[in-house]
Amino acid sequence: MTADVAENLRSVRERIEKAGRNPSEVAIVGVTKGFGPEVCRQAVEAGLRVLGENRVQEALRKMDQVGEAEWHLIGHLQRNKVKAAAGRFALIQSIDSARLAEAVAAVDSAQAVLVEVNVAREQQRTGADPATALEVIDSVAETLDLRGLMAMGPSSGDPTPAFIELGKLRDEAQQRLGKPLPILSMGMSGDFEAAVKAGSTMVRLGQVLFGPRP
Repeated sequence: MTADVAENLRSVRERIEKAGRNPSEVAIVGVTKGFGPEVCRQAVEAGLRVLGENRVQEALRKMDQVGEAEWHLIGHLQRNKVKAAAGRFALIQSIDSARLAEAVAAVDSAQAVLVEVNVAREQQRTGADPATALEVIDSVAETLDLRGLMAMGPSSGDPTPAFIELGKLRDEAQQRLGKPLPILSMGMSGDFEAAVKAGSTMVRLGQVLFGPRP
């Protein structure tokens, strides 16, 4: 398994390079949702430093058994899980409202976060409405350690326009705030090359690294 993950990781980095980017400029988050602690340890051994989880409780169990990784929460954060999550993750990528940011700040105002924006405009997706995202970004920046933006591409069709829109939102937010927002977390196993071409600095990859989820 470790050899497979290492080989898959090499393949991903080659694909990033073919997409026109230096692999060192694009952080890879290994999405270990559904996989046990042993797979997480193998991922770290294969050279994946950052692991991403969708569910708080599942992540906390793995953190206690896999100490070497940097953990990101990439799934939607429910308000009833804020106390358990704040201060435990190196980065919470899914802040989508000023209200949620305030709840996190009440537990740990130093928490590093990304604002998730629903640039796919799909009703079933979480994320701030692009029309009001700049106001959400302003509010989050006042209460937490805002590092950048996150989005998922659309369920079907060309994801490039959505990714380009997120990049433009990030650029506008940087000008408004007068501070850099270095992280653009966009791109998953099925669309990461398009995201990389559009300027992603962080991709969230599960199946392309680990195979089908058990």
